[in-house]
Amino acid sequence: MDSLKFPIGGFELPAEISEQHIEKAVTQLEQLPSALRQLVSDWSDTQLDTPYREGGWTARQLIHHLADSHLHSLIRYKWALSEKTPLIKAYDQDGWAHLPDAQMPIESSLILLEAVHQKIVYLVRSLRFDEMKQAFIHPDAKKERTLLENTLLYAWHGAHHYAHLEGLAKRNQW
Repeated sequence: MDSLKFPIGGFELPAEISEQHIEKAVTQLEQLPSALRQLVSDWSDTQLDTPYREGGWTARQLIHHLADSHLHSLIRYKWALSEKTPLIKAYDQDGWAHLPDAQMPIESSLILLEAVHQKIVYLVRSLRFDEMKQAFIHPDAKKERTLLENTLLYAWHGAHHYAHLEGLAKRNQW
């Protein structure tokens, strides 16, 4: 597996998800926005417009993608908690990464990520473990994904893209 594309490896779902898995993931979700802000807050436009790998998105696009993607995740929690196994709407993440707002300053996406993560963390910590077994159906995979799985997936997703940015900074000695 390409270490620049998957610096922390691919997402691996445990055979059985425990409360400890969820607490670790929630802690990761809680810490990501401030860690990301600390990493990129002093980056210049030139740095932000640098691809994290050849053929990959720029750092700016990755930051906007994190906010967009995790906002989708929050909505998926709400759908699963308020409807009976809803079919969610997928989105074209590469298409979104090429929309005009993916070129704007990153501050709005850093703020959005902070707010979305506060809501996700509060929501997950408010639920009993068995409530996290509620699910939605992702149209691409055409299978149910529980909120337990979603929590682990998005903790991994945040760490995955953070590692892209951190690796970019290290390789360029920023």
